Amino acid sequence: MELIKRLLAGDRRAVARLISMIENNGPEAREALAALYPHTGRAYVVGVTGAPGTGKSTLVNELAKLYRKKDRTVGIIAVDPTSPFSGGALLGDRIRMRDLAGDPGIFIRSMATRGSLGGLAQATADVIKVLDAAGYQMIFVETVGAGQAEVDIAKTAHTTIVVEAPGLGDEIQAIKAGITEIADVFVVNKADREGADSTAMALEMVLNFDHVSRLSSQSPTWRPPICKTIALHGEGVEAVAEAIEEHRAYLRESGEFQRRERERIEAELREMISQEMARRFFQRVGEGVLKDLVDRIARRELDPYSAVAMLLAKMAPRG
Repeated sequence: MELIKRLLAGDRRAVARLISMIENNGPEAREALAALYPHTGRAYVVGVTGAPGTGKSTLVNELAKLYRKKDRTVGIIAVDPTSPFSGGALLGDRIRMRDLAGDPGIFIRSMATRGSLGGLAQATADVIKVLDAAGYQMIFVETVGAGQAEVDIAKTAHTTIVVEAPGLGDEIQAIKAGITEIADVFVVNKADREGADSTAMALEMVLNFDHVSRLSSQSPTWRPPICKTIALHGEGVEAVAEAIEEHRAYLRESGEFQRRERERIEAELREMISQEMARRFFQRVGEGVLKDLVDRIARRELDPYSAVAMLLAKMAPRG
């Protein structure tokens, strides 16, 4: 396949074209991804999540510039809210990252969530594979929002950064269920604002409690560091990069890297099987039957639980 050869040779247009095929679920996408798979597994994936307004894009922008100074190639996937009109990524190609444009060692792609839970587009994992095969050494995935649903990023990234900021209610956000579980590194951005110390203290308190409870398991543990940054001016970003590298070393030395990789592969495999089974199921049942059931449920003549049981009974092999 000519497209694969061009991509492996570093052709940026080939990368962009294949990503578009994946987003549009093109018929050639699966074949291309299968061919690329042996060339994956070399990139390091960093997830960046946090509430709107915390400065995630600015932080990613500065981290990208820092890694470029270290001669590392960088891929950036910005998962944006879906436009209600076009269905595309609402924020486009991230105007706050425009100063990265023109660097051949950086590839930026915005993706629409298209209703995916957890803020991650369904195609994100495949796009990571494309950038990985294309030779990008560091891949940053910036996701929408923050909260319990954001645990999806932890299944995709090697290191997950949760960005907080003072003045946005983040002292409460810090103790939400799921946040301390997914964060490998905390960043309190906009640290020059009033309340930054309070935000950091709230995180420290939660981490102290969480760390003590984890110690009882007698397993190797990682205590997420709390980094203060003023990303707009590039202050504190070096410390964040150091925390990423320290976590990377921890994963390798503790054996967590292999364990997480197996969990990620299993989760991805299960998701792919679920999607394919659902596709085949609805293809076999037919739109007419489905529409009829929806009408009956809407009229309260049938409940959705019984409808599912009826559909599954039709699919069961006879014998």
